[in-house]
Amino acid sequence: MHHESRRQFLKSSVSAACAATLSSALAKNLFATTPSPAALPIKKGILLDMLPANLSYADRLKLAREIGFEVLQAPTQPDEHKAEELKKAADAAEIRIDSVMNMDHWKYPLSSDDPAVVEKSLVGIRTSLHNAKLWGSDVVLLVPAVLDPQTSYRDAWTRSQREIRKLLPLAEELKVVIAIEEVWNRFLLSPLEMASYIDEFQSPWVKAWFDVGNVVLYGYPQDWIRTLGPRIVKVHLKDFKRNKDSYAWVNLGEGDIDWAAVSEAFAAIHYTGSATVELPAGDETYLRDVSRRVDRLLLGAS
Repeated sequence: MHHESRRQFLKSSVSAACAATLSSALAKNLFATTPSPAALPIKKGILLDMLPANLSYADRLKLAREIGFEVLQAPTQPDEHKAEELKKAADAAEIRIDSVMNMDHWKYPLSSDDPAVVEKSLVGIRTSLHNAKLWGSDVVLLVPAVLDPQTSYRDAWTRSQREIRKLLPLAEELKVVIAIEEVWNRFLLSPLEMASYIDEFQSPWVKAWFDVGNVVLYGYPQDWIRTLGPRIVKVHLKDFKRNKDSYAWVNLGEGDIDWAAVSEAFAAIHYTGSATVELPAGDETYLRDVSRRVDRLLLGAS
């Protein structure tokens, strides 16, 4: 992942086929050979940015609820009026904003050696935590560090932990978990490493945000799930396809992920949180198809 935004990253790296809607006949053929996993008590979520941007908050969230999504992940919103508007829309649609995607951790990483950069990052995370409190969310997603030629692995580890510890009193006061995500930031490259990083905080307010697709280049999601176990507090869903000379993000069920093994791993650790789809935006037909894919591949619905 690059430093711009997750949304731009997904737009540039997902194949066009992911955004195209399958016909009902093609969808049936795709899933006909995929066995249904056992039903899991996981809440199905969607990113706010996946919903049609030309609609109002109210209409976007109403659509999300109508097509089967139970929870929503929203990005950091520093504008208090827009934050209140989003809360009212969620309440009216009876869809819970259950997490906040912190937005400043790429541009202003906590691992920087520049105090001004770090302070901007801390301000952004504090805003995310207060958004979470307003919206009734219990988790803020955080990318803890970004490695570059000027930042060593050790420095990324120690600097980011030092800054996150400064946030723990606020997280405890607001009752919001800071969830560390593994991404393409050259950091926390194994489940054992990620578990150790989180455990060193010795705090119930630091947990893991696990992204099923992000680890496919260097591991197996089912292994990460079993290793991280109860540390996992929230989940992202996307799929990834490796070819001989290239790779690409693809729609759910069209990549290399063994969804049956992933489902079994979540069942093994007794995961009962939410799983939020992180794919490109699209129209209602496309989003309905995505919703059905989650049901079929992960949740055990027919």
